[in-house]
Amino acid sequence: MKQFKKPLALAVIALAVTGCMQQQEKFPVSEAAPEAEQDKMAYAFGSTLGEYVGETLNRQEQAEFVLDREIVIAGFVDAIKGDAKISQAEAEELITTMQTQIAEQTATVIGGKAQAEGEAYQAENAKKEGVTVTESGLQYEVLQEGPEDGAQPSATDLVEVHYHGTLVNGEVFDSSVDRGEPLVLPLNRVIAGWTEGVQLMSVGDKYRFVIPSDLAYGERGAGNGQIPPNSTLIFEVELLNIVDPEATEEETVEIEAKQ
Repeated sequence: MKQFKKPLALAVIALAVTGCMQQQEKFPVSEAAPEAEQDKMAYAFGSTLGEYVGETLNRQEQAEFVLDREIVIAGFVDAIKGDAKISQAEAEELITTMQTQIAEQTATVIGGKAQAEGEAYQAENAKKEGVTVTESGLQYEVLQEGPEDGAQPSATDLVEVHYHGTLVNGEVFDSSVDRGEPLVLPLNRVIAGWTEGVQLMSVGDKYRFVIPSDLAYGERGAGNGQIPPNSTLIFEVELLNIVDPEATEEETVEIEAKQ
């Protein structure tokens, strides 16, 4: 409960500060950035934290769960004055109910759309020349071949890779290429599509994978909404090396959108 109340309050602060509401007599706004250092700190606190919760409210609206932002702000103002119109116990019960409804709406609305778009993309991609579809439904295309004697990893190996991950609409959710730093990871600690796909590669190869949702994050999605439920994922992966576990400290990570 404490984890939820904090972002909710922050959303209200940011919405008030940035002037989202037209009723300025009820919710104060700033015409310009403050000048005094401590005032700037106060403004930065509200605006920075408010951006996060504003984005959360936007994602809820994408799932067709819409909160009246004016009432949200009113609730914050009342609470900060010590004049909340509902009890803490009732508020906690309502928040729990709301979170359940948001999860259901997200799975139905956003997840349903992502599944339909993913299946359509897979059907078209499978027709392309050079694309192979495995028994599991994983699709792959060889973009670059390494040396003929390149080693091939097993499911328990540590591998060093460069990768670029997008949704079917082209939106990037994670990319070691963009960060300019390859990643070392154990193949038995990643999504099933990666475990299967990277084992098909040899060191020096670069593949493009289209990974169905059941080989990725399924109904749960990932990355705080960056990867919606039932999303098909696209990865370009370059296998740089198979790493000796005794020569490096094992890094147990999972490929997914940034938190």
